[in-house]
Amino acid sequence: MPKLNVLIAGSTGYIGVQLVKLLLKHKYVKIKYLCGNSSVGKKISNFDKSMINEKLPKIVKFNKRFLSEVDLIFTALPNGEAQEISNYLKSNNVLIDLAADFRLEKASDYLKWYKKKHKSVKNIKKSIYSLPEISKKEVKRFNIISCPGCYPTSILLPLIPLVQKKLIRLNNIFIDSKSGYSGAGRGVHKKYRNKNLYETISAYGVGFHRHNSEIEQTLNKHSTKKIIFSFTPHLTPMFRGILSTIYVEAKNNVSQNKIRSVLKNYYHSDVFVKILKNNTLVSTNDVINSNNCHISVCKTKNRNRFIILSAIDNLIKGGSGQGIQNMNLRFGFPLKTGLI
Repeated sequence: MPKLNVLIAGSTGYIGVQLVKLLLKHKYVKIKYLCGNSSVGKKISNFDKSMINEKLPKIVKFNKRFLSEVDLIFTALPNGEAQEISNYLKSNNVLIDLAADFRLEKASDYLKWYKKKHKSVKNIKKSIYSLPEISKKEVKRFNIISCPGCYPTSILLPLIPLVQKKLIRLNNIFIDSKSGYSGAGRGVHKKYRNKNLYETISAYGVGFHRHNSEIEQTLNKHSTKKIIFSFTPHLTPMFRGILSTIYVEAKNNVSQNKIRSVLKNYYHSDVFVKILKNNTLVSTNDVINSNNCHISVCKTKNRNRFIILSAIDNLIKGGSGQGIQNMNLRFGFPLKTGLI
């Protein structure tokens, strides 16, 4: 099988660097261009010493002429920049975006939540929002693939099957998510310089975090009734990992075992989603440096209320690994390639 020529735009951010490291292990990929802005002329090993002996191109500024030389473009850029690149795509190009540029189905919603006018409205309908375990049958038909955000990944994987099977009440879902500070990008140290980042936990985006939009959009696609939820993210003094704690109320005396059984059956063929034994106390340590999502259903003192724990590595399953998983599905590569 011939190798794909790949361009990575935004190669020096936390997710971009992680993507390069994973793609180096992928036997069907050749990294042809690494693109950046302030890092032009530098080596990627300047940002991660583990790649110092790898033969990789130096970082260059993106140029649309590169698109005629590559098959696949990964974009790990600030919101809005992948939209611009999408306007120059050739017919044989596939774009996989790790930011939010094509996550929302309406340009008006993008403006509302991201405070920016969409720069490629024509391409919204040509794109797919692809959580791989959910959209694996459809993704092959699209040349613009939008990867979900890290928080939504940890939240949607456990909730979608329960919503589809009508096992939980839809008007009182509460979600508390905690992320390592890498989720805020390399600028986190300046942005939170007055927050004592390495020793405290901070709530942010309370009530109106941007990821509310894609969580709501996706859950409502799997439900006949409108879903009402509250989502609060927190920044924690660890580098990577997300733990989402989701509080749900079961319908019609649905048991803990029933909820776990539905999740287990739903993901029985999905190698990266692990449904653990009931009441397992999930830790981010169990998923760090993997493309796995660990899910546990826990009982509470209230008969019909359960707590679902969901853990991922935000830089892999919540970012670069999910992008590679979508790439493997899109091009028909073995699903685990580059990820295990």
